[in-house]
Amino acid sequence: MKSILLSFFICFTFFYGSSQDLEKYLINPPQEITISDTCAAYSDSNSHYISKIVTLLEHQDFTGNLKLFPKVGAPKLDLDFTIDSLNIKPQGYTLKIKPGVISITGQNTAGLYYGKQTLLQLLSYSTTEKKALPCLEINDWPNFVRRGVMLDVSRDKVPTMETLYQLIDKLAFWKQNELQLYIEHTFAYKDHKEVWKDASPLTAEEIQLLDAYCKERHIDLVPNQNSFGHMENWLKHDEYLDLAECPTDCKTIWGNRNRTSLNPTDPASLELMKSLYEELLPNFSSEYFNIGGDETVELCEGRSKEECEKIGKGQVYLNYLKKLNTEVNKQGFKAQFWGDIILNHPELIKDIPKNMTAVVWGYDDVYPFDKNLPKFKEAGLDFYVCPGTSTWRSEIGRNTNAFINLKNAAVEGYKNEAKGFLNTNWGDFGHFQPLSVTYAPLLLGASYSWNYKEEATKNLEFQLNHYVFKDQTGNTGKAILMLGDAYLKADIPNGNANAFHLMLRRFKWTMKGHFQTKHLTVKGLQAAEKEVNNALAILAKGKPSSKDAEIVLKETKQAAALALHGAHLGEARLKAKDYATKNIPTIEKDSLAAELAPIIENQETTWLLRNREGGLKDSKNKLKELLEYYKE
Repeated sequence: MKSILLSFFICFTFFYGSSQDLEKYLINPPQEITISDTCAAYSDSNSHYISKIVTLLEHQDFTGNLKLFPKVGAPKLDLDFTIDSLNIKPQGYTLKIKPGVISITGQNTAGLYYGKQTLLQLLSYSTTEKKALPCLEINDWPNFVRRGVMLDVSRDKVPTMETLYQLIDKLAFWKQNELQLYIEHTFAYKDHKEVWKDASPLTAEEIQLLDAYCKERHIDLVPNQNSFGHMENWLKHDEYLDLAECPTDCKTIWGNRNRTSLNPTDPASLELMKSLYEELLPNFSSEYFNIGGDETVELCEGRSKEECEKIGKGQVYLNYLKKLNTEVNKQGFKAQFWGDIILNHPELIKDIPKNMTAVVWGYDDVYPFDKNLPKFKEAGLDFYVCPGTSTWRSEIGRNTNAFINLKNAAVEGYKNEAKGFLNTNWGDFGHFQPLSVTYAPLLLGASYSWNYKEEATKNLEFQLNHYVFKDQTGNTGKAILMLGDAYLKADIPNGNANAFHLMLRRFKWTMKGHFQTKHLTVKGLQAAEKEVNNALAILAKGKPSSKDAEIVLKETKQAAALALHGAHLGEARLKAKDYATKNIPTIEKDSLAAELAPIIENQETTWLLRNREGGLKDSKNKLKELLEYYKE
């Protein structure tokens, strides 16, 4: 037990506020909270000083008593930090506030840390609202043992270290305890420079720094290296071609594909992954490792076809998965794997090694977590629910889909006793969405992963403005949320992309042959365009003051410009013969080209505000392809 003597002035003047005002400041709704209507513990000026002290201790696993002695004649304040591993639920804490004493008891140091985050949010209520902090008691614990975020750093954005540090700070304040950086080719493997030389990869030294930074904030940095499918950035190089399932085109459920998946029947595939594991994993302190294994669409269509015909596609997949697991275990780690492929062969789930964790992903608002999770539970496997931010292939987000998806994952995951909740942010087809538009679903996912409450969506705008953007006008959060739902105005069926992105990426393909684009109308696109412009007008009134405030404004405007160009292209196509881009009148194509050219140049500027240069060229080329098509 330690004791520290500090001195400051206390002024006991109380202002009362409603519990509703207070609770909107709590990012992760507590399981149990009792607020006194008649007892005021500390004035807003006291709360300000207490907040300074707690902030100093935030990242220290300090236990003991702090005696804060004010000026002569005024009452003292005791801050108590203790551990009780027997009577508090895992990672839980109790927080008691009354005149003269604030106490936090954690089940472990992580629980104590989460209690401090809650206390800081309560103090923020008092100082911001200029109201007394009431006497209260909180008994709290998380619904999911593992609560995290997976960030795609392979397609095409690799964030700067400063960006990652800032994100980690946010996740810690939101009581997240796991972070994965999705890697295909963006780690600097010493013997594979050809694969990563243009990608600005993460180095071993950087991973070690990130691991230590996460650990100080009670976040587990879990390594993530895809090991089966999504290996195109390796297999596109002839040096690795012999490992490909399909060196040339194979017919898959995605159409003709080649060089995306390893051949699981070739021992050399396993040897490659073994060597990568041996180099990557020692940089992490985690006991877990996500080996991927999703979307192996080429499996059994190429070199493994003969083996598949003998023992079955599912068994070929599982055999390779088991071999990867063995190599992971040799390195002292436990394997996580994406659950999509094995769900096609549910009879084999019982044969998955029991030390593996299935990460069950589904990103639609109707994904059947309720049907799929019991299959893993009945097999006695640990599993995560894995929803997503729905920001990829959107430019500015698809919030309604994301929020329902996050809710379903939280509700069904808790009901089926899922071990974890992993919110994913992918970068498909150029990673055009900026970090700013992902904050809303990331924050809501953090709230849901701790304790699902319906009212969390009602508090989201306030919390974005107060904690993320630090905008007292309230306009930045309002605009970001408005942009994220602008896609609804286009009034087309839901899918893994919105109308803006579909136009930017499907500019050569028929509109009437796609289940979403065939429903596009000029009226719908104009309504969506109007909504984006209305949101931009609101954004212009915002005054964010966060560390990244200038970046938030620049990258959000850039993303909106991309979305608007998609709408303009769609409107032009709907008026053209056969709805084809090539049939848009030349004068209109010239106008579209003139609009797109500066957007492409600005894409580079905004990209480099948060991300490394690697991947930028590939992403820009996707837009340049459209620009050149206008000029044909």
